[in-house]
Parts: sequence; C-alpha cells; structure tokens
Amino acid sequence: MAFLVQLGRSRQMQGYNFTEHVRRLLAMAREEAIRLHHEYVGTEHIVLGLVRLREGVAVTVLHNLGIDVDRIRRTIDATVKAGQPEGRPGPDLPYTSRAKKVLELAMTEAREMHHTYVGSEHLLLGLLREERGIGAQVLVDAGLSLAAARQETLRLVGAGTQPIQLPPLPPPLEPPPAAPPSPAKSVDRDREEIAWRRLHHALDISQRLGTRPTLSLVRDATGNRLTVSLGPDLTLTVEFPPDVDIGVKPTGEPPNA
Repeated sequence: MAFLVQLGRSRQMQGYNFTEHVRRLLAMAREEAIRLHHEYVGTEHIVLGLVRLREGVAVTVLHNLGIDVDRIRRTIDATVKAGQPEGRPGPDLPYTSRAKKVLELAMTEAREMHHTYVGSEHLLLGLLREERGIGAQVLVDAGLSLAAARQETLRLVGAGTQPIQLPPLPPPLEPPPAAPPSPAKSVDRDREEIAWRRLHHALDISQRLGTRPTLSLVRDATGNRLTVSLGPDLTLTVEFPPDVDIGVKPTGEPPNA
C-alpha cells in the first residue's frame, strides 16, 4: 500500500511503499505530539513513535547495538517541554521541516539500498542522517551512529534475520504538565548530560565560526535556561536541571568547562 505524506504546496511523498511498521510508527508519532500538546510532528515525536513500536528492523538494530530505548523515551520526556492544552488538535498535524527531511532521507536510504519499500530501518537511518533535529541528537547522545546503524541494518536485512519484539511499554498515564516538577535523579542526570553536550557543541560551532559567544542565564523552578548567542542571526538555547551549577560568569563569558 502506498503511503501519502503532505510535504508542502507542490510536493508529496506518494508512490512509495511504506511498510506497516512505518505507518504505525508515524501514527504513534502523531499520538505522542498530541500527548505533549504540540501542534506539529517533529523528529522527537518520530523517535518516540519508534520507541513505542517495540518491533521491526529498526528496533532490532537499536537492541543489537546496545541502545536503551526506554532511556531514550525518558530523556525526551525530560528535555522536551509540553505545550499548553488548548482545545482538541486538528486531524492532520503538520510535519516540521526537519521531520519532512527525515522522511525524504528515509526514502533516499531505501533507494540507495535498492529496496522497493521504506521500512522502520530506513526511517531510523533518516533520523540519524538528518543530524540536527532533536531526534538525531537524542539518538547520538544514546551512543548510536549513522555508520553503525547502517552497517547493522545491512547485516540484518542481508542475512534475513527475524526482527525481535520487545515487551510493550506501559502507556503514559497522563500528558506531562507544561511546567513539571523536578524530575527523578536518574532523569536529571540524562538531562544534564545532554545539556552539556549541546553546550559544548554550540561552543565548537562558535570556534569554527571564529566568533565569541555571549551567554545569558535565566533560572526558574523548572531549570536553568542558558541562551548562547553565536552571532547576530544564530542563537541556541540549552536547558539544564535546576540544581546544576553551570558556572556562567556575570560578564557572559563561557563557563570554565
């Protein structure tokens, strides 16, 4: 069955044979966006859909490479802020530009592998190949690389290995609030680790651009929001747990880390 995803006014993904796993995964991604009160489907929701899928080649790849899919879900829930519940979402949530790019790259991966279908494994590779979305960042921070995922995918598909099926996840009891209380310590550690990596990534970008970053910090009950200005048109935001000492100097210079 061909699967149709609207990409824009003049572009559509049609004529591609999306597997049942991919159709279920994208439906779950939309459900995750609704759970988080988001008005769009982003790469983070696609990863959450992949985690919920619990079966298929992509899940087998993650399992074989030692990636903890349950930790991925906890990390996203701890770092992605929920929106405000404002009415019932429409029937068709739009995909973000990065999510659309992931789907396009998934089709590219399938085409380059000479596959006549787009499966969950191609979607996983598309997430990693996109590189810059939240989904890719979380997967990379969990220890996954595009090269390793592609190699394991080719091994599994070439060997005709039967995909595994993980135990089902318990459904979330309720959407996380827009301003959640401090998360558990284990989740805080995951959140802090990702935040430090993003900060160092931002400083690396600044070094490559030859600019001097300016940092500004806002503290509230939910955490420390650090804004990194790399230039007039480039600003990144990194969120740390509330009890983390970032070490930002009053002058706005980078922390000693």
